[in-house]
Amino acid sequence: MPEKKQDFIDQKLQDLNNDGVDRRGFLKCMAWAGTGLVWTLSGGIPVSRAFAKNSAKDAGKGSDFSFVQISDSHIGFNKPANPDVTATLQTAINKINAMPHTPDFIIHTGDLSQLSKPSEFDTLDQVLKGASAKQIYFVPGEHDMLSDNGEQYLERYGKGTKGNGWYSFDHQGVHFVGLVNVANLKAGGMGSLGHEQLEWFEDDLKGRSASTPIVLFAHIPLWTIYPDWGWGTDDSEQALSYVKRFGSVTVLNGHIHQIMQKIEGKVSFHTAMSTAFPQPAPGTAPSAGPMKVPAEQLQQVLGITDVSYLVSGKSLAIVDSPLGASGPSASANGGPGGS
Repeated sequence: MPEKKQDFIDQKLQDLNNDGVDRRGFLKCMAWAGTGLVWTLSGGIPVSRAFAKNSAKDAGKGSDFSFVQISDSHIGFNKPANPDVTATLQTAINKINAMPHTPDFIIHTGDLSQLSKPSEFDTLDQVLKGASAKQIYFVPGEHDMLSDNGEQYLERYGKGTKGNGWYSFDHQGVHFVGLVNVANLKAGGMGSLGHEQLEWFEDDLKGRSASTPIVLFAHIPLWTIYPDWGWGTDDSEQALSYVKRFGSVTVLNGHIHQIMQKIEGKVSFHTAMSTAFPQPAPGTAPSAGPMKVPAEQLQQVLGITDVSYLVSGKSLAIVDSPLGASGPSASANGGPGGS
Protein backbone atom coordinates (compact mmCIF):
# COMPACT_ATOMS: atom_id res chain seq x y z
CA MET A 1 0.00 0.00 0.00
CA PRO A 2 1.20 3.61 -0.49
CA GLU A 3 3.53 4.79 2.29
CA LYS A 4 1.26 7.68 3.22
CA LYS A 5 -1.75 5.40 3.71
CA GLN A 6 0.36 2.91 5.63
CA ASP A 7 1.55 5.63 8.01
CA PHE A 8 -2.05 6.78 8.49
CA ILE A 9 -3.19 3.26 9.36
CA ASP A 10 -0.26 2.79 11.74
CA GLN A 11 -1.23 5.84 13.78
CA LYS A 12 -4.93 4.93 14.11
CA LEU A 13 -4.49 1.90 16.32
CA GLN A 14 -2.43 1.45 19.42
CA ASP A 15 -1.90 -1.46 21.76
CA LEU A 16 -3.96 -0.47 24.78
CA ASN A 17 -3.60 -3.59 26.89
CA ASN A 18 -1.23 -6.48 27.26
CA ASP A 19 -3.34 -9.13 25.58
CA GLY A 20 -0.75 -10.25 23.05
CA VAL A 21 -2.49 -8.71 20.04
CA ASP A 22 -0.37 -7.09 17.35
CA ARG A 23 -2.91 -4.40 16.53
CA ARG A 24 -0.62 -2.57 14.13
CA GLY A 25 -0.07 -5.68 12.06
CA PHE A 26 -3.72 -6.55 12.41
CA LEU A 27 -4.88 -3.21 11.06
CA LYS A 28 -2.41 -3.36 8.19
CA CYS A 29 -3.83 -6.75 7.34
CA MET A 30 -7.33 -5.30 7.57
CA ALA A 31 -6.54 -2.64 5.01
CA TRP A 32 -6.27 -5.10 2.14
CA ALA A 33 -8.26 -8.03 3.48
CA GLY A 34 -11.12 -7.95 1.01
CA THR A 35 -14.33 -6.38 -0.15
CA GLY A 36 -16.57 -7.34 2.75
CA LEU A 37 -17.00 -9.35 5.93
CA VAL A 38 -19.21 -12.10 7.23
CA TRP A 39 -19.60 -14.48 10.16
CA THR A 40 -19.84 -18.10 9.10
CA LEU A 41 -20.81 -20.75 11.62
CA SER A 42 -20.10 -24.44 11.24
CA GLY A 43 -21.33 -26.88 13.85
CA GLY A 44 -22.23 -23.91 16.01
CA ILE A 45 -18.65 -22.61 16.04
CA PRO A 46 -17.99 -19.23 14.37
CA VAL A 47 -15.33 -19.51 11.68
CA SER A 48 -13.95 -16.53 9.81
CA ARG A 49 -14.04 -16.21 6.07
CA ALA A 50 -13.10 -13.10 4.19
CA PHE A 51 -15.06 -12.79 1.00
CA ALA A 52 -12.44 -11.00 -1.00
CA LYS A 53 -12.82 -11.09 -4.76
CA ASN A 54 -10.75 -14.22 -5.34
CA SER A 55 -12.17 -16.20 -2.42
CA ALA A 56 -15.82 -15.17 -2.68
CA LYS A 57 -16.90 -18.42 -4.31
CA ASP A 58 -15.71 -20.34 -1.23
CA ALA A 59 -17.20 -18.02 1.39
CA GLY A 60 -20.18 -20.16 2.28
CA LYS A 61 -18.75 -23.66 1.85
CA GLY A 62 -18.91 -25.89 4.88
CA SER A 63 -20.82 -23.42 7.02
CA ASP A 64 -24.19 -23.90 8.66
CA PHE A 65 -25.17 -20.28 8.22
CA SER A 66 -23.71 -16.79 8.06
CA PHE A 67 -24.61 -13.31 9.25
CA VAL A 68 -23.15 -9.83 8.97
CA GLN A 69 -22.70 -7.12 11.58
CA ILE A 70 -22.97 -3.42 10.77
CA SER A 71 -22.85 -0.57 13.27
CA ASP A 72 -23.06 3.14 13.89
CA SER A 73 -24.80 4.35 10.73
CA HIS A 74 -25.56 7.76 12.31
CA ILE A 75 -28.08 8.63 9.61
CA GLY A 76 -28.60 12.39 9.77
CA PHE A 77 -24.97 13.22 10.53
CA ASN A 78 -23.63 15.71 7.96
CA LYS A 79 -20.45 17.20 9.39
CA PRO A 80 -17.06 17.27 7.60
CA ALA A 81 -16.05 13.86 9.01
CA ASN A 82 -18.58 12.41 6.52
CA PRO A 83 -21.10 14.68 4.79
CA ASP A 84 -22.98 11.72 3.26
CA VAL A 85 -23.43 8.90 5.77
CA THR A 86 -26.35 7.52 3.76
CA ALA A 87 -24.01 6.87 0.84
CA THR A 88 -21.46 5.03 2.98
CA LEU A 89 -24.21 2.90 4.54
CA GLN A 90 -25.38 2.11 1.02
CA THR A 91 -21.83 1.07 0.15
CA ALA A 92 -21.87 -1.35 3.06
CA ILE A 93 -25.20 -2.80 1.93
CA ASN A 94 -23.89 -3.14 -1.64
CA LYS A 95 -20.94 -5.16 -0.35
CA ILE A 96 -23.24 -7.41 1.65
CA ASN A 97 -25.41 -7.90 -1.43
CA ALA A 98 -22.33 -8.84 -3.46
CA MET A 99 -21.68 -11.85 -1.26
CA PRO A 100 -22.01 -15.12 -3.20
CA HIS A 101 -24.19 -16.55 -0.41
CA THR A 102 -26.92 -14.40 1.11
CA PRO A 103 -26.38 -14.12 4.88
CA ASP A 104 -29.21 -15.40 7.04
CA PHE A 105 -29.53 -12.04 8.75
CA ILE A 106 -27.84 -8.75 9.63
CA ILE A 107 -27.16 -7.48 13.15
CA HIS A 108 -27.00 -3.71 13.62
CA THR A 109 -25.28 -2.78 16.88
CA GLY A 110 -26.77 0.65 17.38
CA ASP A 111 -26.63 4.36 16.62
CA LEU A 112 -28.86 3.83 13.64
CA SER A 113 -29.59 7.56 13.68
CA GLN A 114 -27.81 10.75 14.69
CA LEU A 115 -30.65 12.51 16.53
CA SER A 116 -33.40 9.82 16.67
CA LYS A 117 -35.57 11.79 14.26
CA PRO A 118 -38.35 10.00 12.34
CA SER A 119 -36.88 11.20 9.05
CA GLU A 120 -33.52 9.63 9.93
CA PHE A 121 -35.11 6.29 10.73
CA ASP A 122 -37.09 6.57 7.48
CA THR A 123 -33.88 7.00 5.50
CA LEU A 124 -32.24 4.08 7.29
CA ASP A 125 -35.24 1.87 6.55
CA GLN A 126 -35.11 2.76 2.87
CA VAL A 127 -31.45 1.78 2.58
CA LEU A 128 -31.86 -1.43 4.56
CA LYS A 129 -34.82 -2.48 2.41
CA GLY A 130 -32.30 -3.05 -0.36
CA ALA A 131 -30.28 -5.57 1.66
CA SER A 132 -30.24 -9.14 0.37
CA ALA A 133 -30.72 -10.39 3.94
CA LYS A 134 -34.28 -9.45 4.87
CA GLN A 135 -34.05 -10.28 8.58
CA ILE A 136 -32.30 -7.54 10.53
CA TYR A 137 -31.82 -7.51 14.30
CA PHE A 138 -31.18 -4.24 16.12
CA VAL A 139 -30.07 -2.89 19.47
CA PRO A 140 -30.20 0.86 20.16
CA GLY A 141 -27.30 3.23 20.57
CA GLU A 142 -27.47 6.34 22.74
CA HIS A 143 -28.15 8.44 19.63
CA ASP A 144 -31.33 6.44 19.05
CA MET A 145 -32.70 7.59 22.42
CA LEU A 146 -31.86 11.29 22.33
CA SER A 147 -35.20 12.96 21.72
CA ASP A 148 -37.81 10.63 23.23
CA ASN A 149 -36.11 8.11 25.52
CA GLY A 150 -36.17 5.60 22.71
CA GLU A 151 -39.92 5.55 22.05
CA GLN A 152 -39.51 5.98 18.29
CA TYR A 153 -36.82 3.30 18.21
CA LEU A 154 -38.94 0.83 20.18
CA GLU A 155 -41.99 1.49 18.02
CA ARG A 156 -40.04 0.71 14.85
CA TYR A 157 -37.47 -1.88 15.90
CA GLY A 158 -38.42 -3.09 19.36
CA LYS A 159 -41.63 -5.03 18.82
CA GLY A 160 -41.66 -8.15 20.99
CA THR A 161 -38.65 -7.05 23.06
CA LYS A 162 -38.43 -6.54 26.82
CA GLY A 163 -37.84 -3.31 28.73
CA ASN A 164 -35.83 -0.85 26.65
CA GLY A 165 -35.39 -3.32 23.80
CA TRP A 166 -33.51 -6.38 25.03
CA TYR A 167 -34.33 -9.83 23.68
CA SER A 168 -32.89 -13.18 22.64
CA PHE A 169 -33.38 -15.65 19.82
CA ASP A 170 -31.99 -18.97 18.64
CA HIS A 171 -30.71 -19.77 15.19
CA GLN A 172 -29.47 -23.21 14.18
CA GLY A 173 -28.28 -24.09 17.66
CA VAL A 174 -26.68 -20.73 18.47
CA HIS A 175 -28.25 -18.52 21.16
CA PHE A 176 -28.16 -14.78 20.41
CA VAL A 177 -28.84 -12.14 23.06
CA GLY A 178 -29.37 -8.45 22.23
CA LEU A 179 -28.61 -6.28 25.27
CA VAL A 180 -29.31 -2.58 25.83
CA ASN A 181 -26.68 -0.59 27.72
CA VAL A 182 -27.51 2.95 26.57
CA ALA A 183 -30.79 3.68 28.41
CA ASN A 184 -29.21 4.77 31.68
CA LEU A 185 -25.72 6.05 31.00
CA LYS A 186 -23.45 6.52 34.00
CA ALA A 187 -20.89 9.21 34.76
CA GLY A 188 -18.71 9.97 31.75
CA GLY A 189 -21.07 8.13 29.42
CA MET A 190 -20.33 4.61 30.66
CA GLY A 191 -22.96 2.10 29.61
CA SER A 192 -25.23 0.33 32.06
CA LEU A 193 -27.45 -2.74 31.80
CA GLY A 194 -29.38 -2.28 35.04
CA HIS A 195 -30.87 -4.68 37.57
CA GLU A 196 -34.02 -5.56 35.61
CA GLN A 197 -32.16 -6.50 32.45
CA LEU A 198 -29.48 -8.42 34.35
CA GLU A 199 -32.15 -10.50 36.08
CA TRP A 200 -33.78 -11.20 32.74
CA PHE A 201 -30.44 -12.13 31.18
CA GLU A 202 -29.56 -14.55 33.97
CA ASP A 203 -32.97 -16.20 33.66
CA ASP A 204 -32.70 -16.33 29.84
CA LEU A 205 -29.55 -18.46 30.08
CA LYS A 206 -30.85 -20.87 32.70
CA GLY A 207 -31.39 -24.40 31.51
CA ARG A 208 -29.22 -23.97 28.42
CA SER A 209 -26.49 -26.48 27.87
CA ALA A 210 -22.93 -25.25 28.46
CA SER A 211 -22.13 -26.46 24.96
CA THR A 212 -24.56 -23.94 23.41
CA PRO A 213 -22.63 -21.26 21.48
CA ILE A 214 -23.59 -17.81 22.81
CA VAL A 215 -23.42 -14.55 20.85
CA LEU A 216 -24.07 -11.34 22.80
CA PHE A 217 -24.49 -8.02 21.03
CA ALA A 218 -24.92 -4.52 22.43
CA HIS A 219 -23.95 -0.99 21.47
CA ILE A 220 -21.38 0.09 24.06
CA PRO A 221 -18.58 -2.44 24.61
CA LEU A 222 -19.17 -4.97 27.38
CA TRP A 223 -15.52 -4.67 28.41
CA THR A 224 -13.80 -1.55 29.69
CA ILE A 225 -11.73 -0.03 26.91
CA TYR A 226 -11.37 3.60 27.99
CA PRO A 227 -13.55 4.78 30.89
CA ASP A 228 -12.47 8.41 30.50
CA TRP A 229 -14.51 8.45 27.29
CA GLY A 230 -17.28 6.20 28.57
CA TRP A 231 -16.05 3.27 26.48
CA GLY A 232 -17.26 0.45 28.69
CA THR A 233 -20.26 -0.85 30.66
CA ASP A 234 -20.18 -0.39 34.42
CA ASP A 235 -22.06 -3.58 35.33
CA SER A 236 -20.73 -5.79 32.53
CA GLU A 237 -18.76 -7.94 34.98
CA GLN A 238 -22.01 -9.22 36.47
CA ALA A 239 -23.47 -9.93 33.04
CA LEU A 240 -20.36 -11.79 31.92
CA SER A 241 -20.39 -13.92 35.07
CA TYR A 242 -23.55 -15.53 33.70
CA VAL A 243 -21.77 -16.85 30.59
CA LYS A 244 -18.66 -18.26 32.24
CA ARG A 245 -19.98 -21.83 32.11
CA PHE A 246 -20.44 -21.74 28.33
CA GLY A 247 -17.69 -23.07 26.11
CA SER A 248 -18.09 -20.58 23.28
CA VAL A 249 -19.06 -16.94 23.86
CA THR A 250 -18.68 -14.09 21.37
CA VAL A 251 -19.49 -10.47 22.21
CA LEU A 252 -20.14 -7.91 19.45
CA ASN A 253 -20.29 -4.17 20.05
CA GLY A 254 -20.13 -0.87 18.20
CA HIS A 255 -19.94 2.67 19.62
CA ILE A 256 -16.19 3.32 19.38
CA HIS A 257 -16.07 3.25 15.54
CA GLN A 258 -12.85 1.25 15.35
CA ILE A 259 -11.55 -2.27 15.73
CA MET A 260 -10.63 -3.48 19.17
CA GLN A 261 -10.54 -7.07 20.33
CA LYS A 262 -9.86 -8.94 23.51
CA ILE A 263 -10.02 -12.54 24.73
CA GLU A 264 -10.81 -13.50 28.31
CA GLY A 265 -10.90 -17.26 28.75
CA LYS A 266 -13.58 -18.60 26.43
CA VAL A 267 -15.09 -15.17 25.78
CA SER A 268 -13.97 -13.15 22.75
CA PHE A 269 -14.88 -9.48 22.44
CA HIS A 270 -14.94 -7.50 19.23
CA THR A 271 -15.89 -3.91 18.43
CA ALA A 272 -16.85 -2.91 14.90
CA MET A 273 -16.00 -0.05 12.62
CA SER A 274 -18.74 2.44 11.82
CA THR A 275 -20.35 2.89 8.43
CA ALA A 276 -20.45 6.66 9.12
CA PHE A 277 -17.22 8.15 10.48
CA PRO A 278 -14.13 7.11 12.44
CA GLN A 279 -13.23 8.16 15.97
CA PRO A 280 -9.75 8.67 17.41
CA ALA A 281 -7.92 5.89 19.21
CA PRO A 282 -8.42 6.13 22.98
CA GLY A 283 -6.32 8.83 24.59
CA THR A 284 -5.02 10.26 21.31
CA ALA A 285 -7.38 13.26 21.30
CA PRO A 286 -8.96 15.53 23.94
CA SER A 287 -12.23 13.61 23.64
CA ALA A 288 -14.12 11.06 21.60
CA GLY A 289 -16.03 12.26 18.55
CA PRO A 290 -16.06 12.33 14.76
CA MET A 291 -12.55 12.32 13.30
CA LYS A 292 -12.02 14.01 9.97
CA VAL A 293 -9.64 12.25 7.61
CA PRO A 294 -8.76 13.06 3.99
CA ALA A 295 -11.65 12.20 1.68
CA GLU A 296 -9.65 9.59 -0.19
CA GLN A 297 -8.97 7.77 3.09
CA LEU A 298 -12.50 7.84 4.54
CA GLN A 299 -13.59 4.45 3.26
CA GLN A 300 -10.44 2.91 4.70
CA VAL A 301 -11.66 3.65 8.24
CA LEU A 302 -15.30 2.63 7.75
CA GLY A 303 -16.49 -0.90 7.38
CA ILE A 304 -18.46 -3.99 8.30
CA THR A 305 -17.28 -6.78 10.51
CA ASP A 306 -16.21 -10.39 10.33
CA VAL A 307 -15.04 -12.00 13.55
CA SER A 308 -14.13 -15.59 14.10
CA TYR A 309 -12.48 -17.60 16.78
CA LEU A 310 -11.16 -21.05 17.52
CA VAL A 311 -12.25 -22.90 20.65
CA SER A 312 -9.97 -24.54 23.24
CA GLY A 313 -8.31 -21.29 24.18
CA LYS A 314 -6.59 -20.71 20.87
CA SER A 315 -6.12 -17.32 19.28
CA LEU A 316 -8.95 -15.22 18.00
CA ALA A 317 -8.70 -14.79 14.26
CA ILE A 318 -10.27 -11.60 12.95
CA VAL A 319 -10.51 -10.10 9.51
CA ASP A 320 -12.02 -6.65 9.16
CA SER A 321 -12.15 -4.84 5.87
CA PRO A 322 -12.95 -1.20 5.30
CA LEU A 323 -15.61 -0.19 2.81
CA GLY A 324 -13.03 0.90 0.27
CA ALA A 325 -10.78 -2.13 0.54
CA SER A 326 -9.47 -3.91 -2.50
CA GLY A 327 -6.58 -6.18 -3.19
CA PRO A 328 -5.59 -9.82 -2.72
CA SER A 329 -7.93 -12.34 -1.18
CA ALA A 330 -7.50 -13.19 2.47
CA SER A 331 -8.54 -15.96 4.79
CA ALA A 332 -8.60 -15.43 8.53
CA ASN A 333 -7.44 -18.79 9.73
CA GLY A 334 -4.30 -17.58 11.46
CA GLY A 335 -3.75 -15.71 14.70
CA PRO A 336 -4.40 -12.00 15.16
CA GLY A 337 -2.14 -9.68 13.25
CA GLY A 338 -1.04 -12.25 10.71
CA SER A 339 -1.38 -11.06 7.14
